[in-house]
Amino acid sequence: MSGFPQELTDLVNSKIRLKEDFPAPGVLFRDITPLMSDGEAFKKTIDGIAQYYDGKIDAVAGLESRGFILSAPLAYAMGIGMVTIRKAGRLPGPIIGVDYELEYGTARMEVQPFTVEDGQRVLVVDDVLATGGTANAAFQLVEGSGGIAAGLCVLVELAGLGGRERLNGYDIESVVTFD
Repeated sequence: MSGFPQELTDLVNSKIRLKEDFPAPGVLFRDITPLMSDGEAFKKTIDGIAQYYDGKIDAVAGLESRGFILSAPLAYAMGIGMVTIRKAGRLPGPIIGVDYELEYGTARMEVQPFTVEDGQRVLVVDDVLATGGTANAAFQLVEGSGGIAAGLCVLVELAGLGGRERLNGYDIESVVTFD
C-alpha cells in the first residue's frame, strides 16, 4: 500500500498510457510520457512526492535515464541536491561501480562518490520498479559512497516481477502499483 494520498495515485494512474506489445510482443508497456507532458499534472506529482519526503531526506539520486526526469525537479522543489547514477562509462572519474544481473544479462551502474556526503540520507528515484536489480545497485552505490540509502521512490511498481522482495529491508514507495 502506498503512503501517497489517493488523489496523487489517481492522478498519476489517469496519465499512464498502456501500449501493448512494446517493446516486444506480449509486453504491456506503461508509458509515463503523458504525465510528463501535462504541466499541471507533472507539477502536482512532483509537489506531492516532495511533500511526502519533506524532512526525511537530504538528497535524491536519479537513475539513468528516466529517473533523472523525476529527480531533478524533485530536488529543486525540495531545495536539496541531486546525485546522478549512470550507466557504465558516462561519468568522469573518480567513480565507483556495481555490476548487477538483468533477466537477459548483466549491466553496470556508476556514481561519482564525492557527490554523496557521509551520512547523507539519499532517496533513490526512478520511473519504474520491476525486478529491483537497478535499484539494488543504486543502494549499494549510495552506501558505498558513505551515504544512507533512505529508500526508493518510483511512479510505477510492477509487483508481479518481485522487485520489492529483492529490496527487502529498504523503504519503497510507489505512486501506482500494478500486478
